[in-house]
Amino acid sequence: QVQLVESGGGLVQAGGSLRLSCAASGRTFSSLDMGWFRQAPGKEHEFVAAISWSGGGTVYADSVKGRFTISRDNAKNTVYLQMNSLKPDDTAVYFCAARSSLGPLTWNAYEYWGQGTQVTVSS
Repeated sequence: QVQLVESGGGLVQAGGSLRLSCAASGRTFSSLDMGWFRQAPGKEHEFVAAISWSGGGTVYADSVKGRFTISRDNAKNTVYLQMNSLKPDDTAVYFCAARSSLGPLTWNAYEYWGQGTQVTVSS
C-alpha cells in the first residue's frame, strides 16, 4: 500500500504561481512512477504531468506544457508540481497518483491516489 498526501493548493490570481507537494509513504518511493491529475467541477479527471521513478523522464499535457514542471526528491519521498503563469482554466482539484509499472497516462492506469488539493485561479 502507498499513502499519498497532497499540499500547497490555494487561491491565486491569474498569472501567479503555486507549488504543489505530494508526500508518499508505505512503499519504496523511488520504485514508483508518479503523476498529477486534476478534476474541474463537472469534468472527468484530466492528466497533467508524470515523472518516471528515476526522475529522468517527464511528460506533460499540452495545456500545461511550458508552464508547469514536475519533479521529485526520492530522498524526501516527495513529488512536486511547480505551476507558473496560472490561468482560470487551471482551477481544479489536483491529485497525486502513483504506480509500480508503466502504463497509459490515464486516471485508472494508476494504482494509488491522494485525496486532492484545491487550486483556484481568479481572473
